[in-house]
Amino acid sequence: MSSSARSRNNTFSSLILERNSELRDDAAFVQVRLEAPNARFLLLRSDGRTLVNASADTLQPLDQAQRASVSDVAVPTYLGSGDDDWFLLRADDASAERIAAETMGKFLDLRAAGLTLPAFDAGLFAYARALANWQARTRYCNVCASPLTLISAGHRARCTNPQCNIEHFPRTDPAIIVIVTRGDACLLGRQAGWPARRYSTLAGFVEPGETLEDTVRREVFEESGVRVTDCDYHSSQPWPFPASIMLGFTAYAEDATIRIGNELEDARWFTPGDIVAGLDSGELLLSPPLSISFRLIEQWMAGHGLDLTALVTRSDPLLAARR
Repeated sequence: MSSSARSRNNTFSSLILERNSELRDDAAFVQVRLEAPNARFLLLRSDGRTLVNASADTLQPLDQAQRASVSDVAVPTYLGSGDDDWFLLRADDASAERIAAETMGKFLDLRAAGLTLPAFDAGLFAYARALANWQARTRYCNVCASPLTLISAGHRARCTNPQCNIEHFPRTDPAIIVIVTRGDACLLGRQAGWPARRYSTLAGFVEPGETLEDTVRREVFEESGVRVTDCDYHSSQPWPFPASIMLGFTAYAEDATIRIGNELEDARWFTPGDIVAGLDSGELLLSPPLSISFRLIEQWMAGHGLDLTALVTRSDPLLAARR
């Protein structure tokens, strides 16, 4: 399977949408789509939750008439076009709750949405949430401290100080996440603040002047004391919590010695049999299918003839809600 296909299998990564990025500065183009009968508006509250239907199994976008009732609260951000023209609409809590009551919908957070919404809906929500996070946090110029104004249909911000006039772009922070293997075992760790018995693959942010491969080597050693040799790219996943992209890797350890660093409470080598036994007994919890961590472990288990989704379904069907 190609890395592109693996990425499509990751939650938030199956968004088939023409973003028309080269046309965002064309005001006439954006206005035509804003006024189109098929324009749909994804509504976000100030806390980042989005409007879904009463069953919480699909987005509840606003149509033109519903959008007009909140147009004085927020300016729509153009997201892109598919069968419909999609816009992000940010609203204060009072307006959001009124719309939810009128549509008989409710609000859902992104983590829950990743487990329950269709792939397109979850991906669109993640895209909109990332932009909304940036817009909310980027209100003043970091050069001269003057107020910013959104341009390019909400995808850039320009300083209002004519002596500065600098443009600001949405920020995405790259982070690696890696499954390290040696022989017949993989390395998993846990942080102290996680739910009891939860273990995951190791992860960390890319530092300035660092390649992705260097980040893999540094983060694994800092967290577990394990030195890795070769590493290979697996897939990627948007992770707007608030503004990351997860870059998945596989890696191989030079030796099995573990020296736990300051970031982890525990780290262990798990064989496929350890994972099966731990899941069956309830002594082991893995990251749910929402996370690329699950996909990395899933592929490694498949290499040993085991279906991870089937295994976790036996103990918690919710964990297999998105495959």
